[in-house]
Amino acid sequence: MAGRRRIAVAATAPFGADVLERLAADHDVAQLLTRPDRPRGRGLRLGAPPAKETAARLGIPVDQPARLDESVELAADTVVVCAYGLLIPAALLERGLWLNVHPSLLPRWRGAAPVERALLAGDAETGVTIHETVEALDAGPIAAQEAFPLGPEDDAGAVYARAAEVAARLLGDVLARPEPSFSPQPGEGATYAEKIGPGDRELDLSRPPEEVVNRVRALSPHIGARAVVDGVPLLVWRARVGGDGSLELLEVQPEGRRRMGWDEYLRGRR
Repeated sequence: MAGRRRIAVAATAPFGADVLERLAADHDVAQLLTRPDRPRGRGLRLGAPPAKETAARLGIPVDQPARLDESVELAADTVVVCAYGLLIPAALLERGLWLNVHPSLLPRWRGAAPVERALLAGDAETGVTIHETVEALDAGPIAAQEAFPLGPEDDAGAVYARAAEVAARLLGDVLARPEPSFSPQPGEGATYAEKIGPGDRELDLSRPPEEVVNRVRALSPHIGARAVVDGVPLLVWRARVGGDGSLELLEVQPEGRRRMGWDEYLRGRR
């Protein structure tokens, strides 16, 4: 097709796998750089990163260096980075054009968990930024950016899916240009999206209902928020603010059991 370009992709997480699949439909992806396989699940068996599973299904060659240095071979002059998880050293940045896909409106929410932090903060909108990868974290000049609203029922899974769709479209425009143009990021408004830690998962049910619901949305469906309800530890996957302004739990998961609706859980308790 017109505008088809030979590229490499550096991706690991599900969001990166989604963008990889969308890019492969329109471009020649000559290589996937991804993290090494890691122990997963209760049996701690080695499991492939989501991006590697996608690449294997699409027949894309995969390289899994434990660290990046000048010994890493690149199969294309343009590399798209998306939810990869390793910093790119200067020695590799100098060897081609590196374009980073970041699911936020940079400079807001630089860092590891931009979607989750936007939802936790109750942001009304987020978006996708395509920027040149530089050594400083998510600080490179911008090639394309697009905002979209965050609906009251959107969880992190829905936002990542929307962001992947927007990212693929923006990348199509950027990659169609022989030499993409870039604009510096604004000097003000930078915030940082720290990685989600154990403390971020704890639900304080005494907090305002909107705040509790935002935390549940931010951690669903991939992490899960923890609460203790009537002395019982639960993962909370969905919640809402009721018509009277109170907190309503909608989907929970008791320890060692499957996810279930709140009504079903209550019937089981009785």
